[in-house]
Amino acid sequence: MNNIKQLTLHPRQLSFKMLRDIYEQPVILTLPESAYAAIDASHEDVRTIIARDKSAYGINTGFGLLAKTRISDDQLELLQRNLIVSHSVGTGDALPDGVVRLIMVMKVASLAQGVSGVRREVVDSLLGLINSQITPNIPAKGSVGASGDLAPLSHMTLAMMGEGHVYVDGKKVLAADALAQHGLEPITLAAKEGLALINGTQVSTALALRGYFLARDLLETATIVGSLSIDAAKGSDSPFDARIHEVRGHHGQIEIAKAHRQLIKGSAIRASHDGEQDDRVQDPYCLRCQPQVMGACLDIINQAGKTLLIESNAVTDNPLIFNNEDGPVAISGGNFHAEPVAFAADILALAIAEIGSMSERRMALLIDATLSGGLPPFLVDNAGVNSGFMIAHVTAAALASENKSIAHPGSVDSIPTSANQEDHVSMATYCARRLYEMAQNTATIIGIELLAAGQGIDFHHGLDTSEPLTIAHQKLREQVTFYDKDRYLAPDIEAAKQLVLDGTLAEHWQELRSDWYESK
Repeated sequence: MNNIKQLTLHPRQLSFKMLRDIYEQPVILTLPESAYAAIDASHEDVRTIIARDKSAYGINTGFGLLAKTRISDDQLELLQRNLIVSHSVGTGDALPDGVVRLIMVMKVASLAQGVSGVRREVVDSLLGLINSQITPNIPAKGSVGASGDLAPLSHMTLAMMGEGHVYVDGKKVLAADALAQHGLEPITLAAKEGLALINGTQVSTALALRGYFLARDLLETATIVGSLSIDAAKGSDSPFDARIHEVRGHHGQIEIAKAHRQLIKGSAIRASHDGEQDDRVQDPYCLRCQPQVMGACLDIINQAGKTLLIESNAVTDNPLIFNNEDGPVAISGGNFHAEPVAFAADILALAIAEIGSMSERRMALLIDATLSGGLPPFLVDNAGVNSGFMIAHVTAAALASENKSIAHPGSVDSIPTSANQEDHVSMATYCARRLYEMAQNTATIIGIELLAAGQGIDFHHGLDTSEPLTIAHQKLREQVTFYDKDRYLAPDIEAAKQLVLDGTLAEHWQELRSDWYESK
């Protein structure tokens, strides 16, 4: 426990660094006393509203189309419990630990702002799960992204109540048993609290954040591998001249071009074909237009990140408790509608698909002897007897094409629910959930390109690439040997994919991307 990172959560101050730390590893989380003061004041406001003996949505009424049904004070706790058990209808595989941690932490961050009307015991119950490394069993499917992520957040709340299942050390156990083993008491929900816990966009936002982190990692590694392909194919570095990009002015384009200049600088392969007779007047777009295409990806990744950071710090339940001159009031609105998250996830899907698409095109160039700057067909000696990387490219093409279909925007879809009371939904949870599958596809494509580009570099016998690209090449060769003849290639592809996903290739060049991201 001493090695676990300890974080103090100040409302509206979650940063990408904190969010990534929470996603990647267990944390010990605390709240400042000022947050508890706001929580206590908001709960007292709810008590005042109940004492007025007037209908207030979600406090002493039914939900959705049943909002006009008044609930007596002696049934308010039962109302909240029934809300949770009736809404725990998720299906599919359980969300992974890191995503669930993000969900719980963002829910704490929302409740801690003191406009949701819950007791401090509710927030402490969530903190108990987080700090004890108890992961509620949250099925991945069952939310349409409005009125919040009702079903998945209900499964989270079940665990707080000591019902359903949780994961401890990777094992699925009864929530009641896990709470008891860690000295935690199941919570009995009071008025408004169940609704505060399950209204909200935390699930779709957590899934979209996972996609955002993956998109950043993929772009960074694809830029290194793209430079390796440029050198392997004896491509020109003139398309990365800073003047070209400055006169267009896009931030992402300028930064990606700068990265390629720095990555290729000092390559003996590049120097060897200065002034060389070459009938290729211009390189194909997959080499030449990397700043324009990948720079556009960087820009929309930044755009999505801005939205997701705001949403991570937002209050998205309903109704919200405010104070007027005449006292506290519960105001019903629609912050639970996850359209901003759906749009952010959709544009991340575009970026992930395009990163993979450009990588597949570079891979196709490298195996094509008419375009590859003198490399042997399919990047293998004795082609014909050996097929080389012919069918590895087919796998890359299959995955790139699959991503094109998956990337179709989900936010343009809607389906009415709750007897047409909730008549337009965002589908944000699906939009965000699919990003993981797309990222796995793109990581595989980049991994296949890495194998091809590394092979191409090896065929330039006696000529070294640049220092940063040499490091990338060496890291590949530590895992995968030169392809001298046909062999079982699938393990090589998996090893290269893991190099893409674990950040191994990008870890030594952080300074090159220090200005890429507008939100830190």
